[in-house]
Amino acid sequence: MTVIDNIFHAVAGAAPQRRSGTTVTLTGRVRRLLPPIGAFVLGIALWQLIIGVFDIPSYMLPSPRTLLDTLWDERTSIWQPTWVTVRESYLAFGLATVAGVAIALVMSRWRLTERGFYPYLIVLQTIPIVAIAPLFVVWIGAGQTTNMLVGAMIALFPVAANTLHGLKSIDRNLVQLYTMAGAPPRVTLFSLRLPGASPSILTGMRIAAGSSVIGAIVGEFVAGVGGGQGGLGYIITQSAVQLRTPQLFVAVVMASVVSLALFAVVVVLERLLLSRWHESALADDE
Repeated sequence: MTVIDNIFHAVAGAAPQRRSGTTVTLTGRVRRLLPPIGAFVLGIALWQLIIGVFDIPSYMLPSPRTLLDTLWDERTSIWQPTWVTVRESYLAFGLATVAGVAIALVMSRWRLTERGFYPYLIVLQTIPIVAIAPLFVVWIGAGQTTNMLVGAMIALFPVAANTLHGLKSIDRNLVQLYTMAGAPPRVTLFSLRLPGASPSILTGMRIAAGSSVIGAIVGEFVAGVGGGQGGLGYIITQSAVQLRTPQLFVAVVMASVVSLALFAVVVVLERLLLSRWHESALADDE
């Protein structure tokens, strides 16, 4: 066994391990699910009660039953735009994740690049996405590619910033230990820096999961097209113009489902990667 292997096993052994007796039972899972389910049922009941008491017309605030009927009656016309938004936002998320991690790796490796480019990442985050989306239409043209790039632009900063923070937070003593042992930069990167920064990377990905969907839908507001190529943003704008409030609500709900599904994938990935050693993913003592 080499010196590098000894260091790696020592670092892994120092990481917190899953505590015995803390296996999440079925009862514990149910207890965690009951509060959000109860809040959801209560919100739906209050929603229906307010509509019944104040006799609110459906074009102002549709009832939950009306939304279910609309979702079923127009399932074909809703599914196609939803799939378009899924493609745009998920590709935007993947592009932002790869580019964000790569940018952070470069900036952490050469501090001059961090001082030179990090301020422009901040500027990119402060630009109103509604203002920059028309420029993408001029440069690229209206369509799904533009919407994907708009979503990637808004999701890039949280991934890059959190990854850079994680890479810079690695214990200096461990880095020096690898250096004294003669570990090449590639070994240090893949066995120390990236594993140590993985909680921060996944945090940035969780933020980007919602941001990419928001960016794609905002792009659809500006650059969306019809003819089967329009996403949920296109349906929202058309429904608002035509005062088709139930369809508008259904489109908003489907946009939320698209975002929640991507967020859930990141959470599952986080548990798979961190559950054996990082405190944030260890089971609770309760």
